[in-house]
Amino acid sequence: MVLTGFHHLTAVTADAPNNHRFYTQVLGMRLVKKTVNQDDVSAYHLFYADGLASPGSDVTFFDWPAARERRGSGSVVRTGLRVPGRDALHWWGERLAAAGVSRGGIAERDGRLVLDFEDPEGQRLSLVADPGTAPHHPWARSPVPRDYQVLGLGAITLSTARVEATDAVLRDVLGMERVRSYRDGDVEAHVYAMDGGGETAKELHLLDEPGKPAAGQGAGGVHHVALRTPDEDTYRGWAERLKAMRMPSSGPIDRFYFRSLYFREPGGVLFEIATDGPGFATDEPMERLGETLSLPPFLEGRRREIEAGLKPLDV
Repeated sequence: MVLTGFHHLTAVTADAPNNHRFYTQVLGMRLVKKTVNQDDVSAYHLFYADGLASPGSDVTFFDWPAARERRGSGSVVRTGLRVPGRDALHWWGERLAAAGVSRGGIAERDGRLVLDFEDPEGQRLSLVADPGTAPHHPWARSPVPRDYQVLGLGAITLSTARVEATDAVLRDVLGMERVRSYRDGDVEAHVYAMDGGGETAKELHLLDEPGKPAAGQGAGGVHHVALRTPDEDTYRGWAERLKAMRMPSSGPIDRFYFRSLYFREPGGVLFEIATDGPGFATDEPMERLGETLSLPPFLEGRRREIEAGLKPLDV
């Protein structure tokens, strides 16, 4: 039983209209599901992905009226987005500069070329040059040419003040393999691989920062990281494994578009294990994804109430 990579990453925005504009018009990603947070239906849950809404390509946002994140340990400090190679990084450098986006220059980190930048709320992102082995599912209506579009999630970087405890969960509970270490500035970083590794989409990077104060959740920060499991059988296996290892968890939750299982590792980061299916085309045709407010069947009877409580969001 192995995790096959990242499923999605969920972050927080306090400005859904500008968030939608940035991720669709600047980054050129596709809004594949406009729905609500199922635990707080006053908030949108927006999913941005590739042209086919592929698992592993989603960056998602809860729309909450929150202050900015207080940066610190026990949090995600960088989210990788894969693009098709070195030429794409140069193209993106010019595009981000023209859009007035806060960014660095092209650099090498852990043997890969990267371009770090932030969205308008301070969400820390990094474009990673993909070697060309990943599937490419472009979005035909993207303002970004198909040869430069975001392919999906790359390595995700966490900060922890409790490296031994976090390491134990990643290796002993989740079955990741610690494959190497490197220096990220002045900080030691450890790389953990899922499903044999070899791809940035299957790597989690852990920064060892024992003296760093804990992060405070808010806009521009990450809420949780979701890891992929392919089907219902392996999903049930993970639920049983967490229980057997006495890892406190949410227990199985049906999110309609996928099945979920949540737990928090000792360093403070919230993880989710999510199934690849049923997928976002379950209640909308693939060509019309994200164009209207979608609600799972168990919320459909509350549609009028839910719509009345949401701010308008023109997509």
